[in-house]
Amino acid sequence: MENGRLEKQIRLPLDELKLAFAASCVEGLARKTGKPYIEVYERMSRVGAIENYILKNYDTLHTESREYINNKERSTAC
Repeated sequence: MENGRLEKQIRLPLDELKLAFAASCVEGLARKTGKPYIEVYERMSRVGAIENYILKNYDTLHTESREYINNKERSTAC
């Protein structure tokens, strides 16, 4: 890239990155199952999948494919 083209880079705090990742996981599972986002979110929250699985294992999970994560979440949340 040319010098000066990336004058400003946005750097988000890790907590914001984790929450954005969790939201994308919920959205991906909602799309895969054909269920409303809020229903998937509520179910995943109820069983602790967001707090105890996605956020807790962010360092490993964000390197995995979406298909792997959605399959794992589906078995955890349902």
